Amino acid sequence: MKNNHLNRNGHSIYRKSGLYLISILILFISIGILTTAQPAYRFSSSLLTEWTRDIDGFVFYNLLSMENRAFKQAFPEDRQLPKLSSVLFQVATNLKPDDPRSLLGNEIPGFSIYDRQILIAGEGTNYTNLPFESSPPLEEVLRDREALIDEPNEEKDQKEEDKEGSENKTQTTDGRKVVYIYNTHTRESFLPHLPDVTDPDLAFHGEVNITKVSDHLAKALEAKGIGAEVEDTDIDKVLNDKGMKRSQAYDASREYVEEAIAMNDEIQFVFDLHRDSARKDVTTKEINGESYARIMFVVGMEHPEHEKNIKIASELHDLIEEKYPGISRGVVQKEGSGVDGIYNQDLSDNAVLIEFGGVDNNLDELYRAADAVADVFSDYYWDAEAVQANP
Repeated sequence: MKNNHLNRNGHSIYRKSGLYLISILILFISIGILTTAQPAYRFSSSLLTEWTRDIDGFVFYNLLSMENRAFKQAFPEDRQLPKLSSVLFQVATNLKPDDPRSLLGNEIPGFSIYDRQILIAGEGTNYTNLPFESSPPLEEVLRDREALIDEPNEEKDQKEEDKEGSENKTQTTDGRKVVYIYNTHTRESFLPHLPDVTDPDLAFHGEVNITKVSDHLAKALEAKGIGAEVEDTDIDKVLNDKGMKRSQAYDASREYVEEAIAMNDEIQFVFDLHRDSARKDVTTKEINGESYARIMFVVGMEHPEHEKNIKIASELHDLIEEKYPGISRGVVQKEGSGVDGIYNQDLSDNAVLIEFGGVDNNLDELYRAADAVADVFSDYYWDAEAVQANP
């Protein structure tokens, strides 16, 4: 009886040892196959990322807690570990049972524009009103159109801003241009200033466009003592002159951003201003009886340092919400097919794409938004300067 027990224990040990040896052998063979295979068939970090990107982050958090029990203390009581079947289903099909966009985006043409991640949702922001760009043919963008603009109000407001700024300006960059402002989609315009245009997809003009907001923002920053440089190149015209497509606009504007940074090592912040295609109910906010165009921050995720761009966009959103509640629509990320995914933000850790208003906003509303951004950014900038000066 005793010998039978010993024999069973011996066979059990042999079986376990055999399984270990076979497992190790399979591991080394697998490693050999993966490292000797042609590059096209190898596993890459991007492939693994694509497989795991749709898995609930709570799964990985639980894995960490298996090694460090302290993570368990931070678990929300109402969160449950997803079922293994649900996780495998997401990996195998790229569909999320609790998110209909994952199915509809693949089946309905054009629905993929809603397949974006909202990093911070501002007031009223949801997946139905995320910023998107109309893409008419370049010849439509360059077409001559009549425009009406009432500049006296802008000039009056600017004089008051300059007066206020000169009275309160205690800090200055001493002529250094530390902010670079440009417009990748130069001719994005606004329907209130285009009397002959009713189609929001045709709201473009060679002079009355988003560049006026850039100029106003630069003046507002200068009034706060912050030197700003505005790129005056018409990128849409550059595209036409070089025979490029409008989808290559970021490639065209990239050359000017790179040149500006190379020529001026004082540049610390890079702002690319755009006009959203959303309508007035989404892009307008009233504060103290005055109408403001709302803004939204967009971060491209397809470069390694995007977390730094997220950081500054998030901090500016928080500051604007604190001082001008409701003006910021939030922070969204963009990546994947149909978008640029980088937006030249790999050129600077402090690069930000800002959507100013929409097709239905007028310049008065846009200038107020620019003043608000300049007001908040000046606080942000001088606080950062104070911290660096006094480590």
